[in-house]
Amino acid sequence: MKNILKYIFVCICAIAIPALLVVNSLQALRYKKLEREVSALEKKQVELVEENKRLITNISLLSSSDRIEKIASEELNMHKAESEEIVRVEMKGNK
Repeated sequence: MKNILKYIFVCICAIAIPALLVVNSLQALRYKKLEREVSALEKKQVELVEENKRLITNISLLSSSDRIEKIASEELNMHKAESEEIVRVEMKGNK
């Protein structure tokens, strides 16, 4: 009986050790895959942050008052209203 238990223990160890090595290898492969994904996502994040900075800079350049005034006067033939050109309209109604 003692020899049978010893034989079963040896067989379990003989099966368990290679099985654990295979599981360890699979986990290492999974880890490397996840590491590559994280690296790719971090790279994409850096690219998006840089693009966002560039777009914010473009927005500030395009919305500058000097640029808008230049387009209004040169392309749209607009000018600043003189005080005598301003008409105020008041509407009175029931509250």
